[in-house]
Amino acid sequence: MESENEISESLVLAILLTISGGFMDAYSYMCRGEVFANAQTGNILLLGVSLASGKFSIAGRYLLPIISFAIGIATVDIIRHKFSKKKNFLWHKIVLLIEAVILLVVGFIPNNLFANSLISLACGAQVESFRKIKGNVFATTMCIGNLRSAVQSACDYFITKDTSVRKKMFLFFGIIMFFVLGAILGDFCVRLFAQKAIIVSSVIMFLCFILVSKCKVK
Repeated sequence: MESENEISESLVLAILLTISGGFMDAYSYMCRGEVFANAQTGNILLLGVSLASGKFSIAGRYLLPIISFAIGIATVDIIRHKFSKKKNFLWHKIVLLIEAVILLVVGFIPNNLFANSLISLACGAQVESFRKIKGNVFATTMCIGNLRSAVQSACDYFITKDTSVRKKMFLFFGIIMFFVLGAILGDFCVRLFAQKAIIVSSVIMFLCFILVSKCKVK
């Protein structure tokens, strides 16, 4: 029997979510008007530049995904508070199912602003739901924190020669690699399927949902 934390922090689940994270970012940038659905730092920067240039209509292209990302985080918090105390029930399943459905719908939405906002909402939900891997804080939809942890672990290992630190180093560098693989897959699928390429990410989310659903909670 696995605990809720063991399930949500499993390596296989982390890899699938990270691949999907890289895929979503590549898709939104390449296919949906060069907007970063995951990395809201880039959107906040571009929002500021647009406002400073007086390009208020363009600013909305970045503002709505930021708001949607925040809504995704808030939605997960509501779900967690409502279902976390239920016995033998893993609330992460609800989040994965919602994310899978959202990404499936995005594939049939022609409007880039609406599509990017929905992707950002899904990313916000994912970031808030899955924040650790084997006890280590990490992110599935962006790399800056993972890169910091990877480099810090590398420095710590070369100083201490601690094998547990080395494992942590490989773990974070591996997660970054899977994010890049997700981006490569996203690029390939966009070239093949254009707007509907995001359905591949939806399928990955459904696989994550099935994986979590098969686990029993203590």
